[in-house]
Amino acid sequence: MMTEITHATAELWVFPLPGPTGGSGITAVDVIVVDLEASDGTTGTGFSYVLGGGGRIVQAATQDMLDRFVLGERILPPQALWRRLAVSLNRLGRGVNYLAISAIDVAMWDLHAKRLDMPLYAALGGVPRKLPVYGSGGFGPEQETGAAVDRALEYAEMGCTAIKLRVAGAPADLARIQAVADAVPDGVGIMADANEKCDLVRAQWLVNLLADVNALWIEEPLPANDTNGFAILAANSPIPIATGEHHQGVGEMSPLIAARAASILQPDLAMMGGITESLRLAQIAEHFNLVVSPHFLPSLFIHVAGAAPSIKWMEDFPLLEPLFDNPVEMDAEGNIAPPDTPGHGISWVDGARDEFRSNT
Repeated sequence: MMTEITHATAELWVFPLPGPTGGSGITAVDVIVVDLEASDGTTGTGFSYVLGGGGRIVQAATQDMLDRFVLGERILPPQALWRRLAVSLNRLGRGVNYLAISAIDVAMWDLHAKRLDMPLYAALGGVPRKLPVYGSGGFGPEQETGAAVDRALEYAEMGCTAIKLRVAGAPADLARIQAVADAVPDGVGIMADANEKCDLVRAQWLVNLLADVNALWIEEPLPANDTNGFAILAANSPIPIATGEHHQGVGEMSPLIAARAASILQPDLAMMGGITESLRLAQIAEHFNLVVSPHFLPSLFIHVAGAAPSIKWMEDFPLLEPLFDNPVEMDAEGNIAPPDTPGHGISWVDGARDEFRSNT
């Protein structure tokens, strides 16, 4: 008997943050939660998210896709469904639709792996890998130097072998970068994220400053769509350039790769369109000898890393993790490994659905 999807819903949850967070200062996250159930009783959970509002639009697009392409349909392999959804956007474009596809794709991979009775990394064709986590949460571009040092030392004590500061390409960056570099133990590397705040002149100044502390990379020193500027900077930078969290799919990442505009690619789950496209990017990156360091969500991306040797780092930035009942934990050396339970292993804390689900 053919197995089909008998239940497919998309909800919007609005999750408030404790205060302005990260380089962009967001105060809440719109989370799109997808729940699937197959006629054999197997379930799958997926999610995507929006930073800065607009989640209702994504939720509506997600439910529309579920109604048209998933509910009542024979279960397809996740890659086949991803392609079907992506092709349907020929006249609509990526935009919010890729954020919608992401939530569906995560749910389909969870369901697929559970039906195989495998952890997600195995269903993706991978093996369990242990990867280092760098500390990223709790830093800001205008943060007082002492607060940045204290947070960096907290991460070092947790076992992290690298931390990522927020910078603005401004003179105040100098004291903060140097103070943190002087304070952290030997073997703890420095990264910096400018969150698109620089022009090419300030970006060149910033990479030279970071080279003095042997920084591991500078992230998004320029506006994300300035591929030519990234290529010029990369050709003249003494440290690696990282970018990618604002790019949608391999289609938008490809010009960066072709121009050699970055040596570290940072796919964001929601913007990339989910697991399927993130894995495809990582496989392409391997061919070009590029490093992949996913944006956020180590509990999910550690599975993708099992099938993608180009993925070298995980990021600790507790955005959605407070919603997870069982996020992957770092060991004393600052590494994480995937769980062996079927599926992706992520479930929600008790009461989260009732507390954060939006009914408007």
